[in-house]
Amino acid sequence: MSPVRLFRLVARAEAVTWALLLLGMFLKYVTGTTEVGVTIAGPIHGAVFLAYCVVTTFVAVDQRWGFRRWLGGVLTSVPPFLTVWFESYAEKRGLVTDTWRLGSEPASGPLEQAAALVIRKPWQGAAVGVVLVGVLFAGALVVGPPV
Repeated sequence: MSPVRLFRLVARAEAVTWALLLLGMFLKYVTGTTEVGVTIAGPIHGAVFLAYCVVTTFVAVDQRWGFRRWLGGVLTSVPPFLTVWFESYAEKRGLVTDTWRLGSEPASGPLEQAAALVIRKPWQGAAVGVVLVGVLFAGALVVGPPV
Protein backbone atom coordinates (compact mmCIF):
# COMPACT_ATOMS: atom_id res chain seq x y z
CA MET A 1 0.00 0.00 0.00
CA SER A 2 1.34 3.42 -0.93
CA PRO A 3 1.94 6.12 1.70
CA VAL A 4 -0.83 8.32 0.33
CA ARG A 5 -3.35 5.48 0.31
CA LEU A 6 -2.47 4.28 3.82
CA PHE A 7 -2.57 7.81 5.24
CA ARG A 8 -5.90 8.55 3.53
CA LEU A 9 -7.39 5.30 4.83
CA VAL A 10 -6.50 5.85 8.49
CA ALA A 11 -7.37 9.58 8.40
CA ARG A 12 -10.85 8.81 7.10
CA ALA A 13 -11.31 5.85 9.43
CA GLU A 14 -10.44 8.12 12.35
CA ALA A 15 -13.09 10.62 11.21
CA VAL A 16 -15.72 7.88 10.81
CA THR A 17 -15.04 6.53 14.29
CA TRP A 18 -15.27 10.09 15.64
CA ALA A 19 -18.74 10.36 14.07
CA LEU A 20 -19.79 7.06 15.64
CA LEU A 21 -18.50 8.15 19.04
CA LEU A 22 -20.26 11.51 18.79
CA LEU A 23 -23.50 9.73 17.88
CA GLY A 24 -23.05 7.43 20.86
CA MET A 25 -22.40 10.42 23.11
CA PHE A 26 -25.52 12.15 21.79
CA LEU A 27 -27.61 9.07 22.58
CA LYS A 28 -26.08 8.75 26.04
CA TYR A 29 -25.91 12.35 27.23
CA VAL A 30 -28.57 14.23 25.23
CA THR A 31 -31.37 11.73 24.75
CA GLY A 32 -30.43 9.53 27.70
CA THR A 33 -31.63 6.49 25.79
CA THR A 34 -28.62 4.18 25.73
CA GLU A 35 -24.93 3.90 26.54
CA VAL A 36 -24.28 1.16 23.98
CA GLY A 37 -23.01 3.63 21.35
CA VAL A 38 -20.28 4.92 23.66
CA THR A 39 -19.52 1.43 24.91
CA ILE A 40 -18.92 0.17 21.38
CA ALA A 41 -17.67 3.26 19.53
CA GLY A 42 -15.37 4.46 22.34
CA PRO A 43 -12.85 1.61 22.20
CA ILE A 44 -13.05 1.42 18.41
CA HIS A 45 -12.33 5.12 18.12
CA GLY A 46 -9.52 4.79 20.66
CA ALA A 47 -7.83 2.05 18.65
CA VAL A 48 -8.22 3.91 15.33
CA PHE A 49 -6.99 7.13 16.97
CA LEU A 50 -3.83 5.30 18.06
CA ALA A 51 -3.47 3.73 14.60
CA TYR A 52 -3.71 7.19 13.04
CA CYS A 53 -0.97 8.48 15.36
CA VAL A 54 1.27 5.50 14.55
CA VAL A 55 0.70 5.78 10.78
CA THR A 56 1.21 9.56 10.86
CA THR A 57 4.52 9.04 12.63
CA PHE A 58 5.55 6.32 10.18
CA VAL A 59 4.62 8.44 7.14
CA ALA A 60 6.32 11.51 8.65
CA VAL A 61 9.58 9.58 9.05
CA ASP A 62 9.45 8.18 5.52
CA GLN A 63 8.38 11.42 3.85
CA ARG A 64 10.84 13.55 5.91
CA TRP A 65 8.35 15.81 7.63
CA GLY A 66 9.76 18.15 10.23
CA PHE A 67 8.81 17.94 13.89
CA ARG A 68 6.20 20.73 13.65
CA ARG A 69 4.47 19.16 10.64
CA TRP A 70 4.45 15.73 12.33
CA LEU A 71 3.09 17.23 15.56
CA GLY A 72 0.43 19.13 13.62
CA GLY A 73 -0.58 15.91 11.87
CA VAL A 74 -0.87 14.01 15.14
CA LEU A 75 -2.79 16.83 16.84
CA THR A 76 -5.40 16.87 14.07
CA SER A 77 -6.67 13.60 15.51
CA VAL A 78 -7.98 15.40 18.61
CA PRO A 79 -10.76 17.62 17.17
CA PRO A 80 -13.45 15.68 15.30
CA PHE A 81 -12.93 15.23 11.55
CA LEU A 82 -9.75 17.34 11.27
CA THR A 83 -7.71 14.32 10.10
CA VAL A 84 -9.60 14.41 6.79
CA TRP A 85 -8.63 18.04 6.28
CA PHE A 86 -4.99 17.35 7.18
CA GLU A 87 -4.83 14.34 4.86
CA SER A 88 -6.14 16.49 1.99
CA TYR A 89 -3.75 19.33 2.92
CA ALA A 90 -0.77 16.95 2.99
CA GLU A 91 -1.68 15.33 -0.31
CA LYS A 92 -2.25 18.65 -2.14
CA ARG A 93 1.14 19.95 -0.99
CA GLY A 94 2.99 16.80 -1.96
CA LEU A 95 3.80 15.89 1.64
CA VAL A 96 2.60 12.33 1.06
CA THR A 97 3.69 10.61 -2.15
CA ASP A 98 2.75 7.45 -4.03
CA THR A 99 5.99 5.68 -3.15
CA TRP A 100 7.86 4.87 0.03
CA ARG A 101 11.12 6.79 -0.01
CA LEU A 102 12.81 4.30 2.31
CA GLY A 103 11.86 1.43 0.04
CA SER A 104 14.80 2.33 -2.17
CA GLU A 105 16.87 4.97 -0.39
CA PRO A 106 19.30 4.11 2.39
CA ALA A 107 18.03 4.83 5.88
CA SER A 108 19.87 7.09 8.28
CA GLY A 109 19.25 6.96 11.99
CA PRO A 110 17.23 4.53 14.09
CA LEU A 111 13.76 5.85 13.15
CA GLU A 112 14.46 5.64 9.44
CA GLN A 113 16.03 2.20 9.85
CA ALA A 114 12.92 0.94 11.65
CA ALA A 115 10.66 2.51 9.00
CA ALA A 116 12.75 1.01 6.18
CA LEU A 117 12.47 -2.43 7.74
CA VAL A 118 8.68 -2.10 7.89
CA ILE A 119 8.51 -0.88 4.29
CA ARG A 120 10.73 -3.64 2.95
CA LYS A 121 8.84 -6.35 4.87
CA PRO A 122 5.23 -5.10 4.75
CA TRP A 123 3.52 -8.15 6.32
CA GLN A 124 5.85 -8.16 9.27
CA GLY A 125 5.58 -4.36 9.44
CA ALA A 126 1.79 -4.53 9.53
CA ALA A 127 2.02 -7.06 12.34
CA VAL A 128 4.37 -4.78 14.26
CA GLY A 129 1.95 -1.88 13.74
CA VAL A 130 -0.96 -3.92 15.07
CA VAL A 131 1.06 -5.00 18.09
CA LEU A 132 2.20 -1.41 18.72
CA VAL A 133 -1.39 -0.13 18.62
CA GLY A 134 -2.41 -3.02 20.91
CA VAL A 135 0.28 -2.17 23.44
CA LEU A 136 -0.65 1.52 23.38
CA PHE A 137 -4.34 0.60 23.71
CA ALA A 138 -3.61 -1.67 26.68
CA GLY A 139 -1.61 1.12 28.28
CA ALA A 140 -4.51 3.51 27.78
CA LEU A 141 -6.86 1.00 29.41
CA VAL A 142 -4.58 0.81 32.43
CA VAL A 143 -4.53 4.60 32.72
CA GLY A 144 -8.31 4.72 32.44
CA PRO A 145 -10.93 6.40 30.26
CA PRO A 146 -10.61 10.05 29.30
CA VAL A 147 -12.35 12.46 31.63
